[in-house]
Amino acid sequence: MSDAATHTPTPARTPPITLVGPIGWVRTNLFSGWVSSLVSLLLLFLVVKWVLGFLDWGVFNAIWSVPNDAAGRPDTSSCRALAGTGACWAVIGEKHRFILFGTYPYEEQWRALLAILVFIALFIVSAMRRFWRKELALIWIGALTLIGVLMWGGLLGLAYVPQERWGGLVITLILATFGLAFAFPLSILVALGRRSKLPAIKALCVLYVELVRGVPLISVLFMASVMFPLFLPEGMNIDKLLRAQIAIILFAGAYLAEVVRGGLQTLPRGQYEAADALGLSYWKKTGFIILPQALRLVIPPLVNTFIGFFKDTSLVLIIGIFDLLTAGKTAIIEPAWQGFGIEVYLTVGFIYFCFCFAMSSYSQRLEAELNQSRGR
Repeated sequence: MSDAATHTPTPARTPPITLVGPIGWVRTNLFSGWVSSLVSLLLLFLVVKWVLGFLDWGVFNAIWSVPNDAAGRPDTSSCRALAGTGACWAVIGEKHRFILFGTYPYEEQWRALLAILVFIALFIVSAMRRFWRKELALIWIGALTLIGVLMWGGLLGLAYVPQERWGGLVITLILATFGLAFAFPLSILVALGRRSKLPAIKALCVLYVELVRGVPLISVLFMASVMFPLFLPEGMNIDKLLRAQIAIILFAGAYLAEVVRGGLQTLPRGQYEAADALGLSYWKKTGFIILPQALRLVIPPLVNTFIGFFKDTSLVLIIGIFDLLTAGKTAIIEPAWQGFGIEVYLTVGFIYFCFCFAMSSYSQRLEAELNQSRGR
């Protein structure tokens, strides 16, 4: 009996380094042809030139602190002597408290800082899927209650601070967080109402969405601040921040409702029919089958709307509320710091970028994670 021939598999060969990995990506995407190579080299030259120029202005020639004169005021003569060739980051060191906390009492600003940290911790916890349980609502209630106690005071030995003294980043976070937290469930109800078979509910939802979306946010804020108090009974007054918050909730709810409605319409009709075949009630069908799939389909536009409204909180300037951007603008009104607005705006822009980039990155990871089953 002859021995069976033994088959030795050919070892897999490693692909050329020019086709895989970072080098392969660069060759395929940036230098695939002479036109692509020319454009890539031109853009690379401009980016390197800009980066070197920014480092020269913002780091190497920058001034990070300035002394005080005999009267105790900052002496900015060294910054002005640069004549634009270097940044004066001393304005941030001098005005960072005002930018972050507004006119909140100096000795109590630790409370506003702690409130900002509670907001950030709340965002991080809410982003973790293992906390997506009923207990998350209790976490939100507890965190927002703690923020209210810290900001207002009057309890636990904390001095009372009126809302008129609030400002800066904490105001931006309050308006954006409360606004989107209440606008999102409102938008779901309105989107479902627009698809309702009851004519009265559908007409009311359509009227609300079209009316609010037909005017700019500034108009809604102006009406909430100036016109709305005229319709209140004599002697009754609603806090200005609360009026702005309600205006933002109503405005954001109308825009988010259209995004959610788009997801509901995109969902295949078979999903509705399958849910009906199971004998589920309307609310069980909507809560367990329809809404989860519809919201997963519209994660990118939802987050895009969130980011837009986070930045649109700066419009509360129209009714005299000092948010982050307004506090930055006000910080350079002082004659000693006039002319150094670029440094302030770059700092404020960086803060906005950090929050918006975090939302964008998280949405991309969440979308990829939720769509893994669909890709198989």
